[in-house]
Amino acid sequence: MKTYTINIAGLVRDLPICRVNDDLYIAAFICFGDAELTEACAREMLKLVPPSEYDYILTAEAKGIPLGHEMARQAGMRKHFVARKSVKNYMPDPLSVDDESITTRGLQKLFIGSDDAALIKGKRILIVDDVISTGGSLRAMEALVELAGGIVAGKVAALAEGDAHNREDIKFLDWIPLFDPQGNPIS
Repeated sequence: MKTYTINIAGLVRDLPICRVNDDLYIAAFICFGDAELTEACAREMLKLVPPSEYDYILTAEAKGIPLGHEMARQAGMRKHFVARKSVKNYMPDPLSVDDESITTRGLQKLFIGSDDAALIKGKRILIVDDVISTGGSLRAMEALVELAGGIVAGKVAALAEGDAHNREDIKFLDWIPLFDPQGNPIS
């Protein structure tokens, strides 16, 4: 399997290059199971957005969970939010928005319970993601915050992928290209 080597938050990792479709491949950035990487990225991402600028952190299931949790832990927060991809039994009167991501086939939804929405209402929310690419998941999280009556205070990701590094509305640690079927960078 071809890989792409990245130096992020002072750590070197070889990311597997994975197929999205016949013409597009991505370098898979996975924090699950890599506590060292998660802790280092969270520490560096927290430096990008001063804690005085937000009240809570929101991330989306699934790959953003370790980063959002670790950022909240390092910031001394007692609460953070996870937008889930399905309704859970513990979610009272869930709010939902549509989400379309480069790494997930088809349209999906993101959900939060009305109990979390009540805590978000009127609060400044920092949106956290692992990788920003097309911006679909980011837009969905923004819509969820707004639906709950919160204020998007900022957006931060570990990596910007492809042309996303040109965005000025999100802060990120580093950039990774997209790839062709032969594993050559295309952007």
